[in-house]
Amino acid sequence: MILDILRVVLPVFLVAGAGYAAVRTGLFAPTAVDGLMVFTQNFAIPCLLFRSIADLDLGAAFDPRLLLSFYTGAVTAFALGILGARRLFGRRPGEAVAVGFCALFSNLVLIGLPIMERAYGAGALAPSFAIISIHAPFCYLLGITVMEFARADGRGLADTGRAVVQAMFRNALMIGLALGFAVNLGGIPVPDTLRVAVDMLADASLPAALFGLGGILTRYAIRASFAEAGLIAGLSLLVHPAISWGLSRYVFGLPDEFVRAAVMGAAMAPGVNTYVFASMYGRAQAQAASAVLLATAFSVITVSFWLAILGGVH
Repeated sequence: MILDILRVVLPVFLVAGAGYAAVRTGLFAPTAVDGLMVFTQNFAIPCLLFRSIADLDLGAAFDPRLLLSFYTGAVTAFALGILGARRLFGRRPGEAVAVGFCALFSNLVLIGLPIMERAYGAGALAPSFAIISIHAPFCYLLGITVMEFARADGRGLADTGRAVVQAMFRNALMIGLALGFAVNLGGIPVPDTLRVAVDMLADASLPAALFGLGGILTRYAIRASFAEAGLIAGLSLLVHPAISWGLSRYVFGLPDEFVRAAVMGAAMAPGVNTYVFASMYGRAQAQAASAVLLATAFSVITVSFWLAILGGVH
C-alpha cells in the first residue's frame, strides 16, 4: 500500500520539484517561468477544462451532496482562518480575510487532477471536474464579498458585485468552463479538427503547469509568518479534507468515487491564486506566499495520508 501511494504521489511532486530546481540553479529563467504559466493558465488549462466539461455527464457528476461535502469544509476552513488570524495573531480584518482565503482556495487543477488521475485513473475525474467547475467563482465571490465588507476602505455592495463579475469574465479558466457548459448543454457539435487541437493543448497542460508551479515557488519564502502559514497549512491539509470525508462518507453516504473526489480535492495545498488575491488587496502577501510554499511541501505527506485513508489506489 505504501509503495503504491508513493508511486502515485512522488512523480507529481518530482515534476514540480524539477521546475523548482531548474529555476533555482539558473537552468530555467524566471521570465521563462512567467511565459510557461501564461501558456498553461490562459491557454492549455482552459482547453482542458473546456474539453472536460463539454464531455461531462452533468446529471451523473453534479450531485449536490458532493458539492456540499467539499464546500462546507472549504467555508469552515475559511472562517477558522479568519478567526485564527484575528484572535491568535492580532491581524486587522482585511488581513484576516486574506489569510482565510488561503485556507479556502485549494490547488485543485495543478496538483489535484494529476494526483487523482494517477491514483484512480482518468475515468475517475468526472466528480473532480464538477467541483472544479464552480471552485474559482465560488471562492472569489465569497472572498471578495467578505473582504469588501471587512476592510475599512471597502467598496459598496454594487461596486463589489461589479468587481466580482469583472474578475470572472476576465479569467481564462472561467471562459473555458463557460464554453464547455455551452457546448454540453446546447448539444453543439465540435468539429474534429478543432477537437484535436484542443486535445493537444489540454494534454500539455498539467505537466507544463506542474513544472511552472515549481518555478513559481522559488519566489516565495517562509519568513516571520511561519506560524500563520502553519495555521493555513493545517486547515487546508487536515481540517478541510476531514470535514469533506466525514460529510461525504458518513452523513451523505456517497459512492467511493465521489468521496475520493471530495476528500482529495479538499486535501490540496493552497494555490497561487491565494497570493494573487492577497496582492490584489495589498494584505497578508507574506503569509499567503509562505502558506503556499509550506503547505505544498507538507502535502507530500498529508496527501499520502489521505490516499491511505481512502484506499483503492491502483
